[in-house]
Amino acid sequence: MNDFPPNRAAALDRLAAFVPMAGRAYAQWRNHDLPGQPHVSGLAPYLRQRIITEEEVLRAVIGAHGAQAASKFIDEVYWRTYWKGWLELRPWVWEDYRIALQAALNRTRVEAGLRNNWEAACLGQTGIDGFDDWAKELVETGYLHNHARMWFASIWVFTLGLPWELGADFFLRHLLDGDPASNTLSWRWVAGYHTPGKTYLARPDNIERYTNGRFAPRGLAEFAPAPDMRPHAPPGRIPQSQSPDPRRITGLVLTEEDMSPDWLIRGVDTVTTTAVVKATAARSSLAVSPMVEQWVGEALANTLADHGDRLGTVARCDAVADVHEWAKAKGLQQVVMARPTVGPTADHLVGLEDRLSADGIRLVMAIRPSDSAAWPRATHGFFKFREAIPKLLAAL
Repeated sequence: MNDFPPNRAAALDRLAAFVPMAGRAYAQWRNHDLPGQPHVSGLAPYLRQRIITEEEVLRAVIGAHGAQAASKFIDEVYWRTYWKGWLELRPWVWEDYRIALQAALNRTRVEAGLRNNWEAACLGQTGIDGFDDWAKELVETGYLHNHARMWFASIWVFTLGLPWELGADFFLRHLLDGDPASNTLSWRWVAGYHTPGKTYLARPDNIERYTNGRFAPRGLAEFAPAPDMRPHAPPGRIPQSQSPDPRRITGLVLTEEDMSPDWLIRGVDTVTTTAVVKATAARSSLAVSPMVEQWVGEALANTLADHGDRLGTVARCDAVADVHEWAKAKGLQQVVMARPTVGPTADHLVGLEDRLSADGIRLVMAIRPSDSAAWPRATHGFFKFREAIPKLLAAL
């Protein structure tokens, strides 16, 4: 965790150090998984919790290089936005994943071979060069290079024959940047459930080349057959952002989904009190990595310290019932929060609006303007979405 101190100052330092490399150097070297990861930003944990925002990162990079020279890095930032929008338009995909994951976990309880192979993969004891190293690196550091994530997922699915849902869960429990949209949909893409007929095959020569010879696995699957999949249902509609009434007595709910609350605070006269809801454990029915739990907890604490008395009195709320009681006890007329995207935090807070409204307390779910502009464009593949990036950048 020392590689990623959980505070905004560390995020800004990392951004400043990376900006000079965000142009052509990044385009040339971004796929290389090398010790210390010298060619990628390492901003993912901070962007995941929005300790630093996509807008800040994009402005800094474009200011230094221009949009054309930094286009590869800009694409990587927008991949996360695209995945979030895609899942917001299709929330049932997350529900399907959770159901299938539970079914796979149930299988591990009765199928000894599956359980042994799953445990060996998670512990890095498969005997596959590279794969075992990445499994251990993930558990020890909470981070993996993006290219390594793709290789790992492909080997998990096509060489080891393990359910992709178990792999997605392994990542979500251990990644400091474990994002329900990026993680779930990337695993689906590798396994062939995102783009019909398309899978991702990890090739030994590709791994050897982009790890500079560190790893040269043998015995990997030579084919990645596309699974049978039903067509995607038509996309739904993006929820609309709500605006607070600045005249009402207001409390703020702070979650790990957005730790840069300035944009919410600006919408009201005064935040009299803040409830902190940490839903990290909801990422899985299995135990989430203690490192991830600690990192998120410290990041929330540092966010509170950074904003001082702008957040009013602070209360820790572990469940919907706690938030409800907090709002009543503080005499609030409205509760404002960044709308959680589809995933564990949103699941954790199901029923909150009904509880509050029963007592005449309005729940305001706000969406950042940049997300409101981008998410509706995630109707098809990324390359269709990419056509809109110049307009999205102009709006910044």
